[in-house]
Amino acid sequence: QVQLVESGGGSVQAGGSLTLACVASGHTFTSYAMGWFRQAPGKEREFVSGITWSGRDTYYARSVKGRSTISRDNAKNTVWLEMNSLNVEDTAVYYCAADTTTVPSEAYQRFIKYWGQGTQVTVST
Repeated sequence: QVQLVESGGGSVQAGGSLTLACVASGHTFTSYAMGWFRQAPGKEREFVSGITWSGRDTYYARSVKGRSTISRDNAKNTVWLEMNSLNVEDTAVYYCAADTTTVPSEAYQRFIKYWGQGTQVTVST
């Protein structure tokens, strides 16, 4: 069973950037496709980005595509989410997710077994 710990959240002004990190432990990192989700106050958790086991293929929600980059380093057991041009709609708790069979996605969200505890991102004007 894998444990996921996110970091890198914080407060930033609109237009700024943040890079979130998720470190995995407890199991072979390359066994997992990884993803990021977020949950804003009063809203359901939603898919942000996903990456395959090797890191070759990446996927993004329409809301962040073009201004976010997901990446992973299997030697460091870490996946990152770099976010640029942040706006107030990006304010949310961001969660790291891992799955052995499917790249995390909106459709697959409810089947994902492994989640981090979340890191808060707050964007202000």
